[in-house]
Amino acid sequence: MIQWLKKIFGIPSVNFGELMRDGAQLVDVRSKEEYRQGHIKGAKNIALPELTGSLHKLDSGKPVITCCASGMRSAQARDILRANGFSRVFNGGGWKSLRHKLAANHVG
Repeated sequence: MIQWLKKIFGIPSVNFGELMRDGAQLVDVRSKEEYRQGHIKGAKNIALPELTGSLHKLDSGKPVITCCASGMRSAQARDILRANGFSRVFNGGGWKSLRHKLAANHVG
């Protein structure tokens, strides 16, 4: 059903596993405390309020996948990155959901 709705509204399907194999940077924008309680191995923890001042920590030439707890902050992070010259930025949504998608694609 979700795939059908995405197709109708023209929302592209993203293969996060393929992006990771292509060298994507995974950015978890939750707080340090939230990150310590659990995260995806290899994810960079840059809390959303610190993102604009930490752009130098990311490679604008590589894809970026953002994640958080639910997908709200990661959507904001995607918009911030795009506004600052990052062209290939994808909202991975909640980190637990993204972790399952990556595991299904045998990444990590």
